[in-house]
Amino acid sequence: MTAYVVIIRQQTTDPEAYEKYFDLAKLASADGAQFVAKNSEFQILEGPDAEAAVILSFPDMEAARKWYFSDEYQAAVVHRLRGANFVTVLIDGEVNLPEGYPGT
Repeated sequence: MTAYVVIIRQQTTDPEAYEKYFDLAKLASADGAQFVAKNSEFQILEGPDAEAAVILSFPDMEAARKWYFSDEYQAAVVHRLRGANFVTVLIDGEVNLPEGYPGT
């Protein structure tokens, strides 16, 4: 089942550290990953303001975890988190609605 990683950048605090992240992140193997949305136009409907949002799709949860927890990506994440405040979510693409819910 497809899995998604949603990365929301709330506020940049150190642009130089954040730029270092980009240099290192591309070294991490992301087999089967695809950008669904990357720094596209967005609107916050609920919750705190944000500067940017990215959605990546992976073949499954295992592939997403393999990428995120890889040594290469974790070396990059240190700089991303030093450079800005984020909320990052991994979500399975399966839809689990209660019986009788509209659309089931």
